[in-house]
Amino acid sequence: MISYNPKDWFSFIFRFHKADTVRALFPLMLAIGAYSGLIAYLELEYWQLSKNDYISKITIMHNMLGFVISLLLVFRTNTAYDRWWEGRKQWGALTNNVRNLAIKLSAILKESEDLRFFRSWIPAYAQALASHLQKEQTRVILFEGADLDHSKHVPNQVARLMLHKTYRLHREGKITGDELITINAELQSFTEICGACERIRNTPIPYSYSAFLKKFIFFYVMTLPFGYVFEVGYLVMPVVVFIFYVLASLELIAEEIEEPFGTDTNDLPTFRMAANMKEHVEEIFDGPST
Repeated sequence: MISYNPKDWFSFIFRFHKADTVRALFPLMLAIGAYSGLIAYLELEYWQLSKNDYISKITIMHNMLGFVISLLLVFRTNTAYDRWWEGRKQWGALTNNVRNLAIKLSAILKESEDLRFFRSWIPAYAQALASHLQKEQTRVILFEGADLDHSKHVPNQVARLMLHKTYRLHREGKITGDELITINAELQSFTEICGACERIRNTPIPYSYSAFLKKFIFFYVMTLPFGYVFEVGYLVMPVVVFIFYVLASLELIAEEIEEPFGTDTNDLPTFRMAANMKEHVEEIFDGPST
């Protein structure tokens, strides 16, 4: 995720990074510019058409469809941002629950072996979830020889280890029934957050909607030169290229942020957040005790 100063206009305008839409769309922009120039040459020089020809009235269609395409793009970007923001809220909730669980256990448990177990495995869940959402090898440090099967659901395995340890401590009398209830609620929230994140990752925008919007933008832009060439002449080339850049950039941005757990520049920094949780948990368990 890019860290930036939202008040620095100059850097926004003139800085280009690897995720900038100009880089991604540049080949298409060149092709559309050449296409617009060809249409302008054919209509003005080869066929020698004028504003009196019916083809110049095609701009009426663009004026009518401009409002429709704007509504579709607004809905598309809002839907994508809602998915990104929902993912951020889930990881924010995970951060709070990790801290709360660590604080409760650090106050309840007294033996160093038990404290060391949860000191390692509570932040390990966040690391396992981050790896699971990116579908990569889980970056979990094993503790006490626990063997995780990376071909299966690793976050569930980590949660299972902590839950079994908690119930064993309850049977040994180290955790009371009331304390078990509060700890169980925190552990249960881990799985609920994992399920919510999987729902976001595994349920993209319906294909038919995304495909229709792309086709709409394509045919809308491809028909622009036919009518506007009589208004602006060969300047239709940069005009059409700019219109295409604006419309296609909104679609590209929506595609990137609708999957917040990937590795794109604007995706959530889940591994950095997991590292912060690990640091906070260690501070809690290593802090002064009464």
